[in-house]
Amino acid sequence: MSDTTTQGVRILVEPQYLADQSHPELSQWMHIYHVTITNEGSETVQLISRHWVITNSEGRQEQVRGPGVVGYQPVLEQGETFRYTSGCPIDTPVGTMHGSYQMVRSDGSRFDAEIAPFTLAEPFAIN
Repeated sequence: MSDTTTQGVRILVEPQYLADQSHPELSQWMHIYHVTITNEGSETVQLISRHWVITNSEGRQEQVRGPGVVGYQPVLEQGETFRYTSGCPIDTPVGTMHGSYQMVRSDGSRFDAEIAPFTLAEPFAIN
């Protein structure tokens, strides 16, 4: 699990392993992650893009950038929350993800809301 707050934007991530969509014999482990973004600040913000860094257990990294999340660029007023679920395949039993959402305030100023690292792991892969 990951929970961090940057400039009033709280990001909680809860990963989940999908055994029925994974194929360890083919070096394919599938995970989903549930994200909750809450505007705990006093200004309206909009999520305009994402940047993810996915690292497998051998240290190999993949970076993913793009507009919004799951087809949305949500606007969050003070106290509002946006939730979504997405997926990530990795080629080792254990890996990590971290990143940031690029946010813009109603006055046009921008900042990166950090997403703290979280672990993607096949159950019992980590003792």
